[in-house]
Amino acid sequence: MTISPSGPSLVDVSSRQLGSFQVGPLAFGCWRFTSDDLNESTAVLEAALDAGMNLVDTADVYGLDWGGTGFGRNEEILGQVLAANPGLRARMVLATKGGILPPTPYNSGPDYLVSACDASLRRLGVERIDLYQIHRPDFYTHPAEVAETLTGLREAGKIAEVGISNFTPWQADALRAHLPFELVSDQPEFSLVELGPLRNGVFDRCMQHGTVPLVWSPLGGGRLASGTGIPDELAQAMEELANREGVSTATIAVAFVLAHPSRPVAIIGSQSPSRLSSMAAEVAVNLDRDDIYRLIQAAEGQPLP
Repeated sequence: MTISPSGPSLVDVSSRQLGSFQVGPLAFGCWRFTSDDLNESTAVLEAALDAGMNLVDTADVYGLDWGGTGFGRNEEILGQVLAANPGLRARMVLATKGGILPPTPYNSGPDYLVSACDASLRRLGVERIDLYQIHRPDFYTHPAEVAETLTGLREAGKIAEVGISNFTPWQADALRAHLPFELVSDQPEFSLVELGPLRNGVFDRCMQHGTVPLVWSPLGGGRLASGTGIPDELAQAMEELANREGVSTATIAVAFVLAHPSRPVAIIGSQSPSRLSSMAAEVAVNLDRDDIYRLIQAAEGQPLP
């Protein structure tokens, strides 16, 4: 089957306004940023920045998986790269997260959250975190307490902007009600194998409040790049679109994320400089409304009602 675009592309590769910062449509995610080789880590980070991925997203808990050596290790590695290459700091919007403390697992209490932010600052070797995010909601800390803590960190100059990650729309509203400033980002999982934000209100709330969605796992844990573990109809649709546009199926998957009108940023976790460069160069493909809905229906295995 040969398909061709019949309308304007919905894929938006323009910059996004993240509070006081402008960021590219692709961000560099540090979940697998675990190499102890300083030259190797530096090369990966420089490739991401050169490709326009100026939002660099990490977390204090990163380092407990993907071969990392422990809590905070990713922040330490990033801090070592920045210390050895001071000019890189000015090229990035630095984001990290706090609020997970294994094995509890969640703690957004005032004392812990302040200590977590201070520890992130030390590991990263910076005086201010550009975007500080609550990694997952702590069900047993009142949002008013979380808001008070975040406000204090902001007034102290330790953080510039505030975001959330893995919150429901209602949890976000509960926190928002107590903040004297707006949440600038909301980090959900979204891809062709996880379409929840289309229907669970996350993207709708983002559009209501002007919050930027920072999408994690846009490649579905690698399944959308490899074509394994996904419906045959979806694999076929992605392959046909990739052939039409002259790109990889991974690029089609990321372009799908960028097509939503909430204007998401897709967080890319590749540790290959060449893949980071090629993704950024190729992602401005033409996916029109017919293409997008074809992908959704193929992913869900049935026509939309």
